[in-house]
Amino acid sequence: MRKTSAALAALALTVIALTGCSPAPAFDGAACDRAASTSGIEELATISGDVGARPEVELFTPVGETESAFGDVVVGTGPALTSANQSAVFEFSLYSGKTGEPIAGTSYDEANEQLVSVGYWTGTVPAFGEALECATEGSRVLTVVSPEDFGAQNLSGFGLDSDESVVAVFDVVKVFPNRATGSLQYNDAAGMPTVVRAADGRPGVIVPDSAAPTDLEVQTLIKGDGDAVAADDKVLVNYTGVLWDDRTVFDSSWDRGPATFDMAGLIPGFTEGLTGQTVGSQVLIVAPPEFAYGDQDGGAVPANSTLVFVVDILAINPPPSAQQ
Repeated sequence: MRKTSAALAALALTVIALTGCSPAPAFDGAACDRAASTSGIEELATISGDVGARPEVELFTPVGETESAFGDVVVGTGPALTSANQSAVFEFSLYSGKTGEPIAGTSYDEANEQLVSVGYWTGTVPAFGEALECATEGSRVLTVVSPEDFGAQNLSGFGLDSDESVVAVFDVVKVFPNRATGSLQYNDAAGMPTVVRAADGRPGVIVPDSAAPTDLEVQTLIKGDGDAVAADDKVLVNYTGVLWDDRTVFDSSWDRGPATFDMAGLIPGFTEGLTGQTVGSQVLIVAPPEFAYGDQDGGAVPANSTLVFVVDILAINPPPSAQQ
């Protein structure tokens, strides 16, 4: 939890050029059947090069698809994108379906990688999001988007004709987990909140009907086997914050997607509670006012509040997020 809110991270110029649509609905990763949803359009192009590097793409033009479709050119063996708000690194390039020539909207710049989600791409061009649902790390996905699905405003913005389809090549470079991935730990829960978890990992917090502790309390609920967090790291986390006194959730990244925090800019309870914890862990932190916001009234957090956090540590020093 930051001491102060940070500005939204700027999107890459080529991504900004796309007109956003409505937010993406969640999809059920447990029901993913990637093979059944692909269409075999890989035969529309010859694509060479390693995943994560700019591909050589030769399209058999014109590509006149009236319905959007996608196919996996390369199927990766890494973790799958099973949640609409799961953080990932994508590289992509766009091509005219009429001429086969690249159009503005190409990334492939390791120095400027950004975290986005399937939901972000769905909110930009829905067909892009559909093509990436359940894709695995290390995959290369070919997508053909009909003029209708790409949208008149986007077509005009890229200088394309109103009847011109768009071809996209997406590389799924890195997929980050949405939840702790370690082993459950035993804790003496006497006087401490109890954490329950939904099937997708979202925690629920049951605060006991007793006085809040006066000291900072930290429990490792799930122990990951990744690197340990240092006090000057940046961390990618999913978290839920609850007020001890009225047992209400005042903030949760699970509603919008994992958050990237600079450890040095967090309230003391968050920094002390996470320092030394390992990636893949889930940590319970109970922060009395002096470890939280003290006597400051923060709107959703009244003055002199004891705060309860459940934090899933997903990564250390990830790429910057395009969605915060």
